[in-house]
Amino acid sequence: KMRLQFLLLAACSILSNSAAYKPLVILHGILSGSESMAFLVREIEEAHPGTIVYNCDKFSGWYSLENAWWQVEQIRDYLKEVGKLHPEGINVLGYSQGGLLARAAIQSLPDHNVKTFVSLSSPQAGQYGTSFLHLIFPDLAAKTAFELFYSRVGQHTSVGGYWNDPHKQDLYMKYSEFLPLINNEKRSSNSTSFKMGMVRLNHLVMIGGPNDDVITPWQSSHFAYYDENLDVVPFMDREVYTAIGIKTLQEAGKLTIVIKPDVHHLGWHKRRDVIQEVILPYLD
Repeated sequence: KMRLQFLLLAACSILSNSAAYKPLVILHGILSGSESMAFLVREIEEAHPGTIVYNCDKFSGWYSLENAWWQVEQIRDYLKEVGKLHPEGINVLGYSQGGLLARAAIQSLPDHNVKTFVSLSSPQAGQYGTSFLHLIFPDLAAKTAFELFYSRVGQHTSVGGYWNDPHKQDLYMKYSEFLPLINNEKRSSNSTSFKMGMVRLNHLVMIGGPNDDVITPWQSSHFAYYDENLDVVPFMDREVYTAIGIKTLQEAGKLTIVIKPDVHHLGWHKRRDVIQEVILPYLD
């Protein structure tokens, strides 16, 4: 009888632990796949036993360079399906490009049940930097990249969709088919629902740091960005702050900005100390 009680208590304990953590969808970065997030998955499962983790394997390797909207549509449908399996709500973590695409997917689902979204060093306000470019296009220079990206061909690449040249804002607004729309810089029939999808979150966590060396400027991970003089304008002084509901989230106490120094871009999801300090505390 004692043994039976013990087994029942153990079962209840396991169930209560697993019920404590919401299912989590993870989206990988550019030119990689779900395997690159395996260490993070193990750390989460070890620290938060019972967490159901969906390590999304869509758009791996070179497929991660496909058109941004095409990827967002697939990720949106994926989040919708996972959300249906867990009506109590899910959490989402997106790393690097995956964080930008995940955020756009969430905004494209005005009735989603994503509770916490963690943006892990993602170019939420765009990207303008040679160090990032050279990971993908070794011979391309930041100053002339607009010639490729602000064209019909360039917009077929994911990077072209969020390349934000501070010296060519007229071309960015004219040719870019992704970032100006999802950030409501360019108004569309979806602008209202994009904002609704954002403010529906219970918690928006934006993580980045000054030693990232890939996301440029690094403050883009917090929606801040360059002006034409390459001075960084704080996110609260940019149109996107009100346009997609970041202000609404902040005023409701639902926005967390994490600035973590001494972390290179490739370390955010692979360093145990970083995962324990800036990721695990936000996965409820």
